[in-house]
Amino acid sequence: MARQFIDLIARFAPDIEDCLIHHEVLGPPDIERRIGLTGGNIFQGEVTPDQMWEGRLSPRTPVPSMYLCGAATHPAGSVIGLNGRNAAAAVLGDAGLGLPVRSAETVGGA
Repeated sequence: MARQFIDLIARFAPDIEDCLIHHEVLGPPDIERRIGLTGGNIFQGEVTPDQMWEGRLSPRTPVPSMYLCGAATHPAGSVIGLNGRNAAAAVLGDAGLGLPVRSAETVGGA
């Protein structure tokens, strides 16, 4: 399986092999055994329409000052960081503050 992905990436980045030190492929049983995620599901739920978007947990909870930001929260598990951003927005909103607005210069790094 790893070979297939490396070969695919190499079509666009021919030197990818030289950049790799180690690789490992883990399936759901491996992830469940090593990390304890039920069913090895890194998304804390299936990636199906009924378990996405509004079907995910809100960062706000009924417990005062307790917020959620894991993969089970909206918009779902991934590495884009929106779960944490949503939780931060809820915290700041509940504190009467807003998310800081960044200018185009700071967003683009210019």
